[in-house]
Amino acid sequence: MSWTPEQKMRLVFALRSKGVTDKRVLTAMEQIDRGLFVQQGLFSDRAYDDTPLPIACGQTISQPSIVGLMTQALQVTPRDKVLELGTGSGYQAAVLSQLVRRVYTVERFKRLVDQSQAVFDALGLTNITTFLADGSHGLPDHAPFDRIIVTAAAEDPPGPLLAQLRIGGIMVLPVGQSDAVQTLIRVRRTAEGYDYDELCPVRFVPLLEGLGRE
Repeated sequence: MSWTPEQKMRLVFALRSKGVTDKRVLTAMEQIDRGLFVQQGLFSDRAYDDTPLPIACGQTISQPSIVGLMTQALQVTPRDKVLELGTGSGYQAAVLSQLVRRVYTVERFKRLVDQSQAVFDALGLTNITTFLADGSHGLPDHAPFDRIIVTAAAEDPPGPLLAQLRIGGIMVLPVGQSDAVQTLIRVRRTAEGYDYDELCPVRFVPLLEGLGRE
């Protein structure tokens, strides 16, 4: 059962009210049914609320407005190759797939990789490639990337990820030492180094090394 026009309207209203104004991003988020990425039966009735929800392996699906703001901050183009660290439910990658040439998404929990891949397959999203790997190292064999998005918080932008960003590229990620005090930042790589912008306060699960056990 697909989502209704009323549910789409409610979601878009929430996105606009939180500052998501890019028409391409709004259109992409109208095309991807968030209800397909939440735990069916448990949270189906809250799938279109602007709130984070629990998913398997102790992780969360981000609230739609944060997905929208992070996507908007990336300033993607249709030709971009994007690296996402932290596949989670797959919702963020699915939104990005509507806007860019290719999405490489990395997850440390095999269960989440399998679940998200099943949804990608069902939706026919063939420009997403999933990896079971330690996201803190990125994907050096596929670098450089035009854009990098990190959906888990690190104390500082990880050096290996900065090195995999193309000159002129953008990375968006949460940084902070605790789960209570985090800031979403945008990093632009220039020929001379890196420029940083603080965007808004956020709250994400921590970026951990190694593979998950579930």
